[in-house]
Amino acid sequence: MYIEKLLLKNFRNYREETFGFSDKINLLTGRNAQGKTNAAEAIFFLCTGYSPRVSRDRLVVRNGEEHAEISGTAMSSYGEVSVKIIFSRNDKKRVFVNGLEVLKIGELLGNIHSVFFNPSELKLVQESPEDRRRFMNISLSQMSKNYFYALQRYNKILSQRNNLLKDADRSVILETLPVWDEQLARNAAVIIGARNDFLAAIGPTAEEKHAFLSGGKETLKMKTESGYYGSAEEITFAVLSDLKTATERDMRLGFTSIGPHRDDIKFILNGEDARVFGSQGQQRTVALALKLAETELFYNRFGEYPILILDDVLSELDKSRQKKLLSAVGHLQTIFTSTEVPRGVFATRSYRKTVIENGAIKSQS
Repeated sequence: MYIEKLLLKNFRNYREETFGFSDKINLLTGRNAQGKTNAAEAIFFLCTGYSPRVSRDRLVVRNGEEHAEISGTAMSSYGEVSVKIIFSRNDKKRVFVNGLEVLKIGELLGNIHSVFFNPSELKLVQESPEDRRRFMNISLSQMSKNYFYALQRYNKILSQRNNLLKDADRSVILETLPVWDEQLARNAAVIIGARNDFLAAIGPTAEEKHAFLSGGKETLKMKTESGYYGSAEEITFAVLSDLKTATERDMRLGFTSIGPHRDDIKFILNGEDARVFGSQGQQRTVALALKLAETELFYNRFGEYPILILDDVLSELDKSRQKKLLSAVGHLQTIFTSTEVPRGVFATRSYRKTVIENGAIKSQS
């Protein structure tokens, strides 16, 4: 899978520009704050329906404008697919797939697959479990609409259950809680089962990718902290049982203390917790290895690689890891952003270069 064309209108600092891409290596280059990351963000937006950088869609509309538009054309093994998103300062965004408007983001997911990495993705290793759950949710939602909708239902039910737990009337809580618990457990089982399969597949691959990037000098192991395994029925039963056991505690706390919204992943680097003991360079390599492994999961699932977007990654790697990274992605469409072309690293590689200046394409070659 690869993106052929990207059109931006009043998106971020772009007035109107059209990008063309190679189906292999692409480099968006230019000085800082010229619009490289904005273009990378737009591609990911077309794939997932949301920005990896901001939570409010209207923030992507160019200053002084009321509307913005991004559209792209991609090729997959099933043929050509086009996606367009129209943003408004005062209304919800509108999404079109192959010319037809879709009313649910779930219907956008799966049309164009992508894996995104920029410096903020270090949160995967450095920060809270929420960031690691977010990584799983984005990837799995692209792979499975069933997962995406189960996650939506779970989060809605979880919110309702948490509101109930804050009720001052204990009898109301005890009478109503079983209804929410049963629904929560059923959707939790879908989420947990998918995550278990995902982590079982991505773990060994991430370890291999990490060994390659580090030149065999470091070893990575992944540990999960779900605690639920088995069939959907077995997981549902186990979650429901734990919810009942935790009822008194949850009533004291005023929130739900168990379930997939508490899941976490640990990255063990050379026998130590990478979050605590890893240097920033080591943590970056762990996160990169995970993203490269994610591309393999897409390939194994769909028979084609996703678009890999690597924003401002090269400047933070030494030359050896730059070369290894480039050799690891030469077989799939990869879009790099960088302030400069790293000397010697791209010399033996064929690639398409787009120079960006002040929200405009200065040259493409």
